[in-house]
Amino acid sequence: MDAALEKRQVTRAYALYSPVYDFIFDRIFHPGRVAALKLLDIQPEESILEVGIGTGLNLPLYPPPVRLTGIDLSDKMLEKAQAKVEELGLANVTLKVMDAAAVDFGDNEFDRALATYVISAVPDPLGVLREMRRVVKPGGTIVILNHFRSASRLAGTLEDLVAPLCTRLGWKSNLALEPLLMEVGLTADLNTKVNLFNGWRLLWCVNRK
Repeated sequence: MDAALEKRQVTRAYALYSPVYDFIFDRIFHPGRVAALKLLDIQPEESILEVGIGTGLNLPLYPPPVRLTGIDLSDKMLEKAQAKVEELGLANVTLKVMDAAAVDFGDNEFDRALATYVISAVPDPLGVLREMRRVVKPGGTIVILNHFRSASRLAGTLEDLVAPLCTRLGWKSNLALEPLLMEVGLTADLNTKVNLFNGWRLLWCVNRK
């Protein structure tokens, strides 16, 4: 699929999801979010980038105070996130509409980066991970929480079959983990399963440049 077309489909899909996103996705995926923020292990005064912050479901999980920049492709999702920022009284949170595959940040600008349920929902997963590596300092950490293609032959085949439909709904059902990490030059120092039926992977990577 043409990347520009897929980007438009993703933007349109999440604009439609924005009014009901929290209702559908909060409780089901909450355990993974909690585990991801714990694994991120934010230290005082560190600068954090959250890629695909969406409606801001992770915001209540950040330790105060936090220096957080959250980006998302959907302005409708960010409107929900901004409301949470104001409700929670978070003073050091900046939200920006931005394509995560071409971010407007300098090299080595952040101490840590987080992407929860995002990598399979973007048109260019490789580009997003490369940008995360670029903007995170050497030795900094990158935490990824996502569904990846199953290693089971049957489940993987089913994920391949439904992939065209899932893409139209705004995410990839059959994104393979190992080739993606190898291509971008990341190693998962921790790789564990989370959420219902252990269907999602939580990865902790050190940015070795």
